[in-house]
Amino acid sequence: MTEKVAETWITSPMKALNQGTLEACLVHIYPRGPAMGKRYPLGTNSVELGRSEGCQIRIQDNSVSRKHAKITPNEDGYTVEDQQSTNGTFVNDALTKGAHPLNDGDYVRVGNCIYRYLTGGNIESEYHEEIYRLTIIDGLTQINNQRFLMDFLDREVARSNRHHRPLSLLMLDLDKFKAINDDHGHLCGDYVLRELSERMRHTVRREDLFARYGGEEFAFVLVETLQPQAIEVAERIRKTVAEKPFTYDSQTFHITVSVGVATTHGEKPLTSAEFIKMGDDNLYTAKRTGRNKVVA
Repeated sequence: MTEKVAETWITSPMKALNQGTLEACLVHIYPRGPAMGKRYPLGTNSVELGRSEGCQIRIQDNSVSRKHAKITPNEDGYTVEDQQSTNGTFVNDALTKGAHPLNDGDYVRVGNCIYRYLTGGNIESEYHEEIYRLTIIDGLTQINNQRFLMDFLDREVARSNRHHRPLSLLMLDLDKFKAINDDHGHLCGDYVLRELSERMRHTVRREDLFARYGGEEFAFVLVETLQPQAIEVAERIRKTVAEKPFTYDSQTFHITVSVGVATTHGEKPLTSAEFIKMGDDNLYTAKRTGRNKVVA
């Protein structure tokens, strides 16, 4: 950003908008599909989001109201305001009330859809950085996705095979997740996945990996970890989920998880896919034999 543009921004964001020196946009980051990564430029006029044909950002999703939210430019940048929608409008997972100011990097959620708000003189590079981020980060939970997991696991399995070093994998699945969606709705199901990810991310060492494998299934890759230690980690995770209830829309409920543990020492070379199957087989054994347990 040049000094002149920066000065204009500090003096008056609306003036910068009018002069075309300030750019801002929303980037669709969830759910995945053809719209993922699509950029919606914001300018000097208000922008409505919803299912209605009259909305500038039209969202074909039943969780979104016909006129769900409005983004409006002002002297301080942009605000987002819910339009009395059924499911509310959220910024960084906080329900908005009135006109809520947007800051660079904020996540805006309308119904089941999530957008990233970007602004500033370097928006083009930020946008391309966001697109790259979408290739390795799960848009809903903000943890690494399956693609990144497989790349990481390929490297660690190869290292274990080559140097005969221990490597453990935890495959974790939410028990009776379909019932949560059926009883409380899909928005509650999304909340559970996000909340679970937030709780779990703080349990991972820097050298390990926590990722969303798909749906309600997650994976932990534990580097240089033997089976007894991996089981201890899995039990700690299981208890953490089971003991602390989840609360959504004034409803409190408990959730449990089943965990399958796989460990290799590299004596018998194997592939990432074979390693995952070992963990998945143990995971399904845990589910078949009562759920809310760890099987190694």
